[in-house]
Amino acid sequence: MFKTTLAASVGVLAFIQVASASSDSAWNAVFAKANGTCIGQSRMVSPEATAPVVFDDAVGKIAILLREKSGKSNKALNLICLYDKKSGKASIAEYQWLGQ
Repeated sequence: MFKTTLAASVGVLAFIQVASASSDSAWNAVFAKANGTCIGQSRMVSPEATAPVVFDDAVGKIAILLREKSGKSNKALNLICLYDKKSGKASIAEYQWLGQ
């Protein structure tokens, strides 16, 4: 009986830790860090950013699209940022829509 109760208690505690690791506040902290890292590396002054696109854990990345219009030409610079959740590093590349 004691072993069953102990095993059940350990299972419940493990579940509580997993549940709290995915809380809204934890996700918001990850998104804020990804946003800050991406915007900082982009060197854009006042970019527009999309909501984060979260890939599954096998990929471990968050994507954020950034756009900023140039004041003189009104041409937009479009960047995609891939933020690695484990390392905290980001990679940025310029992209263009097909046909433009």
